[in-house]
Amino acid sequence: MAKAPYVLVVEDEAALADLLRYNLEKEGYRVSVARDGEEALVVAAEETPDLVVLDWMLPKAPGVEVCRRLRGRQDTRNTPIVMLTARVEESDRIRGLDTGADDYITKPFSMSELLARLRAVMRRIRPGLADDKIVCGDIVMDRAQHRVKRRGREVRLGPTEFRILDHLMQHPGRVFSREQLLDAVWGSDVYVEARTVDVHIGRLRKALMVGEEADPIRTVRSAGYAIED
Repeated sequence: MAKAPYVLVVEDEAALADLLRYNLEKEGYRVSVARDGEEALVVAAEETPDLVVLDWMLPKAPGVEVCRRLRGRQDTRNTPIVMLTARVEESDRIRGLDTGADDYITKPFSMSELLARLRAVMRRIRPGLADDKIVCGDIVMDRAQHRVKRRGREVRLGPTEFRILDHLMQHPGRVFSREQLLDAVWGSDVYVEARTVDVHIGRLRKALMVGEEADPIRTVRSAGYAIED
């Protein structure tokens, strides 16, 4: 039987570290926690993690330094690293990504979004480790079989509606503008009118809602769309 993916959480705030451990273990991951940068490097050397959740502000060695040193090791050169930080400036984000982080999440964050972002990073970088099923509320998407179910009912979607739902389910609660959805689903090099997104969102809603079922997609006026977890 294959081992569950192993996640190293590097976080000095005890309450947040415990919350991350609880939610990751509930998702089926094996979890170790390090409380400072030096301990993180020691723990990572004992068993190579499949994924590292790394706080920016740490005692003994900051997160960017830990990230740089993990990238310098042969065994962790390609390990996905997701940085957590209270820093919101674009220059900090760029610095974190340039150091080798694969994603960057600012505090405070929702746990459902963090878990979705972790799944997305692992699918992209280590696809063999990622679960091809995404669950958001009462909607289950099987990406390998290209199937969607809501409360056990088969939902038939066209390819564009499937890609929109996939993107929204990977980031539950996050609002995406029409332009962001166009880039994510159609690609930035393809010209499609923004109102086309509204048409496909309408089709997606119609497929997801039968009878008295609630609308899982939230419209945020002048901002865009989000899916509720």
